Amino acid sequence: MIRLVLFDIDGTLIRTGGAGVKAFGKTFAAEFSLGHGLEQISFAGRTDPSIVREFLALHRVSPSARNFQRFFESYVFWLDYFLDQLDGEILPGVKQFMSALQTLPHTPLTGLLTGNIQLGAEIKLRHYQLWENFVFGAFGNDHEDRNQLACIAQQRGSRILGEPLAGHEILVIGDTPLDVACSKKIEAKMLAVASGIHSVKQLQDAQPTWVVENLECISAQEICG
Repeated sequence: MIRLVLFDIDGTLIRTGGAGVKAFGKTFAAEFSLGHGLEQISFAGRTDPSIVREFLALHRVSPSARNFQRFFESYVFWLDYFLDQLDGEILPGVKQFMSALQTLPHTPLTGLLTGNIQLGAEIKLRHYQLWENFVFGAFGNDHEDRNQLACIAQQRGSRILGEPLAGHEILVIGDTPLDVACSKKIEAKMLAVASGIHSVKQLQDAQPTWVVENLECISAQEICG
């Protein structure tokens, strides 16, 4: 029985129309006068701080605590701005799947397992009126290593439930091979959805428990009941 369901955000729950990437670019330009090189950086499945660190290293800028603070203070402003400017959407089946979780005989705890910093995650999900669906989360500002975030989420979920959670009692839902890898770190079950930039075949190669095109293609009862 699944007792905890952990959701990734970008490409899994929502598509922002590129608001996050644009906010990164605008912040680097405005705060550090760095206007090129972002196209060399891979965003999918990574933590926000690891992306910032890589970009600063690319331009030989110190990855100091102050520079990280400067970046994220500006980033959240631009993220909010671009979310209002761009056409995004809640991905197919998300609302129905989440509603179905609440109707299961043993309702699982729902949380976030995301590389977004916590405030960035909240800004995105409040914009799409999804934030209130989640009891807790593990976020990019908790650790730069995505695999370690899975351990943090497992520990936090266990504390909320009042007893240790085994890996087989946890379901991770995400859209990248890195999401699959972090699920394996805690031996959780993994539902990979091809609603982001990776194909069904690419996700199958990472060997999750299930792969579907999107959350319309599978029921909560099938995998959590």
